[in-house]
Amino acid sequence: MQPRQLKTFDDAYRFVLEQKICTVFGSKGSPYPPLWDNTGLSEAKPEAGGWSPKVTAVWDWKTRIPQTYPDDVFYGKVIGGDAVLMKMQHFRNEHYPQFHRPVDHLGQLEQQIFELIRLEQAYTGELRKRAMNRLSCTKSQFETALKKLQISLNIVRSNDPRYKNDFWFPMSEVHLELVKEQP
Repeated sequence: MQPRQLKTFDDAYRFVLEQKICTVFGSKGSPYPPLWDNTGLSEAKPEAGGWSPKVTAVWDWKTRIPQTYPDDVFYGKVIGGDAVLMKMQHFRNEHYPQFHRPVDHLGQLEQQIFELIRLEQAYTGELRKRAMNRLSCTKSQFETALKKLQISLNIVRSNDPRYKNDFWFPMSEVHLELVKEQP
């Protein structure tokens, strides 16, 4: 299939809705189309330095689309760890019921980090410091546990534009209607 030539925020938003689920940057073996491969912007870095127009756009879209359209688009991670944008209807009706795993079915570290988030929502860096100090885990162990909490749909990144970096909430704080529907 020929990649699309997405160039604007609105192009990217429509792409997410059409695809139902797409990875942000893509990975080998992923069944989902990547936003990255379908973006028709230059990958050349500016002479003054910084990110290429393509990196800048995709990074912006992965954050701003779910912030602008929180009732239409979900941002999260899927099995394998890929970051995805997902049509909210697909997330609610298919993805969440199929892939949610209760936190008590996860490992001890995941449960402990979830409890830290439940008690005090935080940015990734603050949360990592707290977890490493209180739980004596390594940075790598923390990152793996955080990814498992996202994949199992127990935590979610805030869509509030006031948060400039990843700020974590329990899924029930953002999508209570989904959590209540689970048996």
